[in-house]
Amino acid sequence: MSKKMKVALAVLVIMIVSVPVGLLTSAPAFGEWDPDYYLKKLGFVPKGMQHFPQLQHPLLPDYSLPGANDVLGYYISAIVGVILVFAIWFIIGKIIAKKHSANS
Repeated sequence: MSKKMKVALAVLVIMIVSVPVGLLTSAPAFGEWDPDYYLKKLGFVPKGMQHFPQLQHPLLPDYSLPGANDVLGYYISAIVGVILVFAIWFIIGKIIAKKHSANS
């Protein structure tokens, strides 16, 4: 394993381990606001949020799972998020590599 990969994995592990820090605040996470929060803070609701409210449903609402404590829910949310982001980037990388090799 390369040094860059080890550093990237170490940073990833640190980020996952520090996930429950979000439990220390009562404020919502950045960018995860509902339309009422935008209305209260900005005085208006962005047009995209008015027209597409069905897109505002997270996979794991409030980072929790029914029957699990908050910290466990945060960890599972972090792991699911990391897996999804990695999978998306992996697929994009494969598509780009395939196009690049076809052009060469």
